[in-house]
Amino acid sequence: MSDIPFNDESIPVLTEVVAETAPPPTAEAQPEPGQPAPRELDDDAWRALEERLVARVLDRLQDRVELVLEDQVRSSMAPVLDHVVTRLATELRDGLQVTVEQVVARAVAQELTHLRSRD
Repeated sequence: MSDIPFNDESIPVLTEVVAETAPPPTAEAQPEPGQPAPRELDDDAWRALEERLVARVLDRLQDRVELVLEDQVRSSMAPVLDHVVTRLATELRDGLQVTVEQVVARAVAQELTHLRSRD
């Protein structure tokens, strides 16, 4: 998978995804000066955020992965298909040659038989 460019701007950076999916801060979440910061998200909220992140990253990567896989399959199948087409063409050519030789031999034999029967 070394063909994947790592500077592709269509692939989001994790911090962009987090910034887009994180809930907006509320006024009550802001600590007063001198007070300890409250825990911003509980465990359920973190799990929900994680699920949204995973879904979003997978959605964005899916199209790119499909393109890369298609390119890899196409490039690896090209030599195989070339070999198959070459072999098929050779076999068809050989079969056609045998068929033409048989038809010509039969036609010559029939013509010779016809000429002998006229004499």
